Amino acid sequence: MKRGHLSVLSSLQKMWIYIALILGAGILLLLFLWMVSTALKTADRVAVFPPQWIPNPVKWSNFKEGWTTLPFTLYLGNTAFITGSVIAGTLLTASLAAYSFSRLQWPGRDIVLLITLATLMLPSQVTMIPVFLMFRTSGWLNTFLLLTIGAWLGGGAVNIFLLRQFMLTLPVELEEASRLDGCGTFMIYWCSILPQIKPCLAVVAVFTFLGTWNDFFGPLIYLTTPDKATLALGLQFFQGHYGVTLHYLMEVSLLILAPCLLLFLFAQRVFQTGFVMTGIKG
Repeated sequence: MKRGHLSVLSSLQKMWIYIALILGAGILLLLFLWMVSTALKTADRVAVFPPQWIPNPVKWSNFKEGWTTLPFTLYLGNTAFITGSVIAGTLLTASLAAYSFSRLQWPGRDIVLLITLATLMLPSQVTMIPVFLMFRTSGWLNTFLLLTIGAWLGGGAVNIFLLRQFMLTLPVELEEASRLDGCGTFMIYWCSILPQIKPCLAVVAVFTFLGTWNDFFGPLIYLTTPDKATLALGLQFFQGHYGVTLHYLMEVSLLILAPCLLLFLFAQRVFQTGFVMTGIKG
């Protein structure tokens, strides 16, 4: 009888969870549809009450007009360069650090790992100003180096931890077979370990892309001239210069959001596989 009550309670809990998820997804979908609808309206139709969900007329030229009001193509190039550099640095250095923590034996390894994970307790907002003061005299301000150098010096404790947990699931025989074939430590990492952790690397790449593509405070603090601005800063410039041109604002926001949506749609299966498999072995 008790087992039956527990089963019913578990079913009810799952039902309410599904209802909450469906409601949340529905609200987000409505907001997205409103965003698309507003981006395609003429200026005089934006504030019409009751709201007009289907634009009439549909003004596709809004995308070109809004994008060219500021040099968003330049901002796109800056953002793509920073994001690409950060992803490359993160995948390389975080995987190297994770390989060292999971597959190699060296004195003080566990202590260094604990210190690395302890940095997770420091919010990025706490370190921004000290980093700014440290590099102010180096001549690195208003360069992309400040926004990318950290990715090439470890890639972040979270990424190291995720990759380490995934590498711990790999059999030791994989390395032994590679050593019998004459591979050294680095070649084992490059040829035997990396191909096996592609799902986890995809997870790290997705998280890194989203965090870097949408980063606002980093460029705001370290970049001081408009020609170095990113898309997030460009969107803020647009709001300041053009006030309440809501249809243009929604159009630019949609174009900036598009890569994130496409990444989610095309990498969803790989992302889910890597996320589920990460952390199976501790």
